[in-house]
Amino acid sequence: MHDLDVNIKMQTLQELGEAVAAQRKLLGLKQGDVAAMAGVTPESLSRFERGRAAEFGSRKLLAVLAVLGAELDVVAQGQAGNLDALRRERAQPATGRADGKPGVSTEGTV
Repeated sequence: MHDLDVNIKMQTLQELGEAVAAQRKLLGLKQGDVAAMAGVTPESLSRFERGRAAEFGSRKLLAVLAVLGAELDVVAQGQAGNLDALRRERAQPATGRADGKPGVSTEGTV
């Protein structure tokens, strides 16, 4: 099993779904297997990972994260996890993202 220590600041359900998909793929797990172990339908997990879900309940999310060996950390907006993260954040463009999209940094936790 891979050990992922990545922090990602997310502000949308789509970004959260993309992070879950990335973690699942990193671990080499199939979507259907994760869905079955988490007790959600494969279709629901697929829509969530692709950003096509209007909602994805907290129980479903926590079950999927548990299968992936991941956890959700809630941190006050603008709070850096450590000095290195703060330096990287300050080095990014004014948009807050390395890719130039507004409001969301790619530094944070899945």
